[in-house]
Amino acid sequence: MATKVNKGGNAAKKGNFLLTLKKDWSLWMFCIPGIILTFIFSYIPMYGVQIAFRRFNAKDGIWGSKWVGLQYFERFINSPYFGRTISNTLILSLYGLIVSFPIPIILALMLNSFRHKRYRKVIQTVTYAPNFISTIVMCGMLLLFLSPTVGIINTVIKMFGGEAVNFMAKKEYWRHLYVWSGVWQGMGWSSVIYFAALSGISPELHEAAKCDGATKFQLIKYIDFPSILPTATILLIMNCGSILSIGFEKAFALQNNLNLSVSEIISTYVYKVGLIDNNMSYSAAIGLFNTIVNMIMLITVNKISDKMSGNSLF
Repeated sequence: MATKVNKGGNAAKKGNFLLTLKKDWSLWMFCIPGIILTFIFSYIPMYGVQIAFRRFNAKDGIWGSKWVGLQYFERFINSPYFGRTISNTLILSLYGLIVSFPIPIILALMLNSFRHKRYRKVIQTVTYAPNFISTIVMCGMLLLFLSPTVGIINTVIKMFGGEAVNFMAKKEYWRHLYVWSGVWQGMGWSSVIYFAALSGISPELHEAAKCDGATKFQLIKYIDFPSILPTATILLIMNCGSILSIGFEKAFALQNNLNLSVSEIISTYVYKVGLIDNNMSYSAAIGLFNTIVNMIMLITVNKISDKMSGNSLF
């Protein structure tokens, strides 16, 4: 009897899905290009992941290359670069997460409570603008502004009687420059999603709270912040899922031999091993290790969030 009920329930679900598909077929058609592109560029390349377990030789091809198992993973874990690249990547990622995650929320909450709409639009435009500067151009700006000879920062320092500082050669400054330049570039654009969440709050809630004598801070604390908390939780989970996936371009563009001890991260090391040293299998193993760690972090943080707040990705 239970089997018949289960079959009937599955048939009903299938019928509902087909009915929805038939009803909204035009909307589903919009999804097809994205599904095709995702399949081509995200799923088909998974075929090449096996070179992480083979001694890859372009002449023999992937299937013709010798199978070596976990040799390259063991080599990376036992190498002197393992501790340095992992620690540099984690420090940069956690530092960036701690600093860059709350700032867009604070910016969105402050501007949402700002009375003068005209000035609010000006501030939004000013904060959004850096997002449209490419990463390489922004790195060029940093190198130019911080140059010990022609940089505007050192020019000001010299005007006040100080000595020029080669900021990019000082490893103690590198992480701060990397993270805070990213905050400046991305905080305005990152706040857009929180503005969208805040726009969905009913004005009646604010009006009722004002009638009860609530201050601006109380409106933010008891109405605005709880309304965007689910959105913030989902974004936090997604950020934790890419904890070891720091962008390559910016780190590599700001990297030099003097700050290498703090700027060598997984993505730059993979580039040097794979493309410069032409060791494809070793670089693929490092990249796969990175992906596995990110996946474990994503599942763990998602589980914790689900138990603590009821908000989760899956």
